[in-house]
Amino acid sequence: MAQEHMTGAQIVLKALVDQGVDVIFGYPGGAVLPIYDELFQQNHIKHVLVRHEQAAVHAAEGYARSTGKVGVVLVTSGPGATNAVTGLTDALMDSIPLVCLTGQVPTHLIGNDAFQEADTTGITRQCTKHNYLVKSPHDLARTMHEGFYVARTGRPGPVVIDLPKDVLMTKGEYLPPAKVKHRSYKPQVKAETSRVQDAVALLANAKKPIIYAGGGVINSGPAACQLLTSFARTTGFPVTLTLMGLGAYPASDKQYLGMLGMHGTYEANWAMHDCDVMLCVGARFDDRVTG
Repeated sequence: MAQEHMTGAQIVLKALVDQGVDVIFGYPGGAVLPIYDELFQQNHIKHVLVRHEQAAVHAAEGYARSTGKVGVVLVTSGPGATNAVTGLTDALMDSIPLVCLTGQVPTHLIGNDAFQEADTTGITRQCTKHNYLVKSPHDLARTMHEGFYVARTGRPGPVVIDLPKDVLMTKGEYLPPAKVKHRSYKPQVKAETSRVQDAVALLANAKKPIIYAGGGVINSGPAACQLLTSFARTTGFPVTLTLMGLGAYPASDKQYLGMLGMHGTYEANWAMHDCDVMLCVGARFDDRVTG
């Protein structure tokens, strides 16, 4: 396939379109002006202007939660990137798929205390699923596509892609999305048959079983919620949900006991206390439930 040569900013926009992005949330600044210039030239992607970078991340979270798509954020270097940290941490804790594009000073100024320079990848290492610093326009398309892959697969989460201004202004080749091969990231998506059979035997012999479901069901989409509902109604097992899992099972159903944990219902907590077999789906046993 023939490669297209374009500026880094054009590569970013092309990658966003190819990833199915239709809206981004952002706040402009000098380091990302090349991207904003390209945004102005097209009609495929809508830009929502916020008043603070933290709001951009929270807005993208809401978009991702309500649509099931990856939320996209665009902020500038330095304070723009650091203002996004709270939202990124929230997305990491709640397993929300985001790609946050941050501006950065030109590559030759990195490490020189340049105006609005910050160690964005260092700062966000603890509040992202993965982050990247792109140092060449030739790596940009691959990094963009890989970032979306990491954000949405396995346990979803936020990804930061740090973009030096000179990379955005230099020409490179664009490569369309392809199968991502990430050496250190291979989430297991299939269960072992023998373990599934053991689990079925435990559930079949249970006297007081209960289903404990969480946000992982929501993140897996409507089909997962329908399967959970079908399973519960077939077995007759009572259902409890975590805060992040609310909505995964009909609250009006007679088998629903309510939310579990510190702020949960009496019925849900008491049933969990007395159960002999618990089926956990998409929950992480956080301290607000177990503490």
